[in-house]
Amino acid sequence: MKKVVIIGAGHAGIEAAYAVSKMGCKAILVTIHLETIAQMSCNPSIGGIAKGHLVKEIDALGGIMGRAADATGIHFKILNRRKGPAVRATRSQNDKIQYREFMKQFLENTPNLEVYQSIVSGLKVHNGRVSGVTLLEGNELEADAVILATGTFLEGKIYIGSTIYSAGRSNEPASIQLAASIKELGFQTRRLKTGTPMRLHHDTIDWSRFEPQPGDEPPIPFSLFTRKKVKNQVICYLGYTTPDVKDIINDNIHLSPLFSGTIEGIGPRYCPSIEDKIVKFPHRDVHHFFLEPEGIANKEVYVNGMSSSLPVQVQAKILKAVPGLDHAVMMRPAYAIEYDAIDPTQLKYTLESKDIEHLYFAGQVNGTSGYEEAGAQGLMAGINAVLKLQEKAPLVLRRDEAYIGVMIDDIVTRGVDEPYRLFTSRAEYRLQLREDNAFERLAGYALELNLLGKNLFHRQNRRYARLKRVINSLSDMKARYKDKTQRLEHLLKMPEIDFAKLEELYGAPILANQTLRDISYVEANVKYKGYIQLQKKSIKKSHELERIHLPADLDYWEISGLSTEVRQKLSKFRPENLNAAAGIPGVTPASINVISIYLTVKSKQNNS
Repeated sequence: MKKVVIIGAGHAGIEAAYAVSKMGCKAILVTIHLETIAQMSCNPSIGGIAKGHLVKEIDALGGIMGRAADATGIHFKILNRRKGPAVRATRSQNDKIQYREFMKQFLENTPNLEVYQSIVSGLKVHNGRVSGVTLLEGNELEADAVILATGTFLEGKIYIGSTIYSAGRSNEPASIQLAASIKELGFQTRRLKTGTPMRLHHDTIDWSRFEPQPGDEPPIPFSLFTRKKVKNQVICYLGYTTPDVKDIINDNIHLSPLFSGTIEGIGPRYCPSIEDKIVKFPHRDVHHFFLEPEGIANKEVYVNGMSSSLPVQVQAKILKAVPGLDHAVMMRPAYAIEYDAIDPTQLKYTLESKDIEHLYFAGQVNGTSGYEEAGAQGLMAGINAVLKLQEKAPLVLRRDEAYIGVMIDDIVTRGVDEPYRLFTSRAEYRLQLREDNAFERLAGYALELNLLGKNLFHRQNRRYARLKRVINSLSDMKARYKDKTQRLEHLLKMPEIDFAKLEELYGAPILANQTLRDISYVEANVKYKGYIQLQKKSIKKSHELERIHLPADLDYWEISGLSTEVRQKLSKFRPENLNAAAGIPGVTPASINVISIYLTVKSKQNNS
């Protein structure tokens, strides 16, 4: 049996290991501490805008994240519920300890999967191909493929004011030797930064000073594997900082390593620290934050929106300046972490290294942020590692097929200059990349790869068939609206009419045993029908460009008619096909046309 070693048991490593084991190879998952498998280092939540879409796609491909979120969820909400189906997103707050325990037990009970506690100190590479890893204890693990999913551990450093120490996350050892090994192998890396807020003791917060944010009733699960009802068990709360907080931060900004120049890494634009917000938005006197419990039996409360690298004593002053937190006890201080990430343009679409065969990278090591982005990459790296070992065609999801495809195309084609976070706005085909149709889009791949059972596959396909019958019937059903009798299909296309309003106008139920997932599917397929047809024309053009392969050794300086900027970018990123080249900023449609003509002429010359 072929062996795949996965380095790191965070969200990327877990999905990679599970996929490898399910597809018939031996997975060896190496982690620093067995107790911190699936550790939610930041907020213990799953999903959110675009991230929820990723979780649904991971689920449709047979991954674990959605199941774990449902099994350990304590607060469920559908974001953008009042907006269109394309941007609705599921989010859960999870019990941090239960999530970790669920994942650990799940992995330990999975056949062909071995969990091993150690620190990987280096990669073994022979003749341009990875052959295993060396461990800190001095022993080695042989491997047919290696997936590197190290998160923030490569040369990780913690910053709390002037206090700086080596760590992969708070009080856990950084991966120093492995980071050096990666650089010695020739990989280009860059320093990135992320952070986390303080955790407060639940019983020392005056909850009456904050706005309750209850979960949705009834709560809606992530996973189609979940058969039990999920429950809301906690309430989250909304709060605001004060002008005094702004003054405290301005008075102490010189103590923040983020602004003193001590931290060189670039932080996430869309998840800034509280001092970052104060500096970048000086006209705002207050900023919102959320108080989110980290578990049922756990007294820690996550202060979402107050990430910081300021000294602990300054963090304490900030709490004193917020009514309701003025007596709060800090259980863990906020901190920033700086770490190495590789330049992901060094990877193929399969997430395999372009230079070292059978070596894959997944998660934050590729410059992304978030559990969901990591999990999706881990799943794809695991799938493609096995497919290559089995000498089968790789699975590369297109931008019109999945948010996973959007993310991977973005990072391997364009690279990252800050921690990458997925948004619905990144997907040009987002009208057809929805949570409600993730299974329809992707489950066929999972069935073929042995990641999904036939019973679930056929059950969901029967559900989609039922919904399509309802959609087709809307063209024959009529109701009166604004003194006119109109077809229900036409009515549902109106912006002011949703499915509930449609049933009200019709005067009878249209869809039996309906769920929000079903309603979203019907609404989307009717309301977006015209737009999706237009998008399919655009998709057809991109598929034509995808079929035009760009040789890895193509000399762009030989092609006349290209600007210096275009030549430089294409030489740097080395896109695999013309569609990927078209996605690189600065590469114009005219340039694509020039390259296409050049390749056609070359092909004719070679064949003559």
